Amino acid sequence: MVCTYCGGETKVTNSRHQKKSNQVWRRRQCLACGATFSTSEAVDYELAWLVSKGGKALRPFSRDKLFLSLYDSCAHRKTALSDARGLTETVISKLTGYLSNGTLQAGDIARAAQVALNRFDKAASVHYRARHP
Repeated sequence: MVCTYCGGETKVTNSRHQKKSNQVWRRRQCLACGATFSTSEAVDYELAWLVSKGGKALRPFSRDKLFLSLYDSCAHRKTALSDARGLTETVISKLTGYLSNGTLQAGDIARAAQVALNRFDKAASVHYRARHP
């Protein structure tokens, strides 16, 4: 990684795994100018996972599509945006159990989302089920 201030090489001085978000937080220090800054590394699920829907061609997993469907289901809540963000992280963490050779079934994504919504908000769960049978 290069320094955000001068473009020089950096070294990692501290590193911590973030269990809830499946990310790694790192504190870096520039070897040229001495500046320190933090970075966060996360898996790019759009490149790592493929989704199969019926017999159709595989397509990349879309975190945004999942987020928007959860946001739409939570639209009746005042905190819909933050709720959908948290639910998206929850659903993604559950999807690893459904993976088979880097591929997910569309129905498994809907089931994981339905379970998370059912525990969180019954009205949102009903709305989601109506749109994703």
